[in-house]
Amino acid sequence: MTAVILAALAGLLVGSSLTVVVDRLPPGESLVRPRPRCRACGTRLRAIDSVPVVSWLALHGRCRACGEPIGVRYPLVELTTGGLYAAVVATQDDALGVVLGLLLVTALVPITLIDLDHRIIPNAITGPGALAALVAIVALDLGFLGEALIAAAAAGGFFLAAALVNPRGMGMGDVKLAAMLGLYLGRAAAAAILVALVGGLVVGLAIIARKGAREGRRTAVAFGPFLAVGGMVAFFVGEDLVDSYVDTL
Repeated sequence: MTAVILAALAGLLVGSSLTVVVDRLPPGESLVRPRPRCRACGTRLRAIDSVPVVSWLALHGRCRACGEPIGVRYPLVELTTGGLYAAVVATQDDALGVVLGLLLVTALVPITLIDLDHRIIPNAITGPGALAALVAIVALDLGFLGEALIAAAAAGGFFLAAALVNPRGMGMGDVKLAAMLGLYLGRAAAAAILVALVGGLVVGLAIIARKGAREGRRTAVAFGPFLAVGGMVAFFVGEDLVDSYVDTL
């Protein structure tokens, strides 16, 4: 239980840093300098105003200096990251699972938000994320490397084919994200892709139902968040899903 609590606290702190990544990475700003400031008035945030979740609640979601609202996204990202960190530590019983889970959460949270905001999946996240997975696998369980590489090639190849057939519907960022998921999930990447495709289909049908077939088909929807959700679902229960499917064959 102590480890889970520590993981949750660490996740809150990491989540706070990830909000900086989400804000600064797309426009190419430094992730280190300047220190966090109010976007409305430019006042530098004090340390007491940067405590995850607590500061937002204490300030009633407003800047201490100018009173402008601070989006609820910030504490939600912190809470989500903290919750996922805790879930990883609570459910994984080996070092590789814990390390890969924490790394995966750290990559997928900003990828989801950046893709929603800007329709891009930065190489600056998927590249280091893939490298971090390889380093962890080599260091902690070399026997998993073959499965991870095959899954990365299969998942990336599947989405690459989709991107070549329909460039408007699938971008190279999605291809690289799928390949990265393969490294983290191994054969469970199949479950991640299935969850992502079903989720995308459901949302697409909902948009068509609301806007009509013609306009709905023209509505652009970021696919990265679906892959991210699929990736986390697969991390926790993907092996069980794959085993259940194989048992039915």
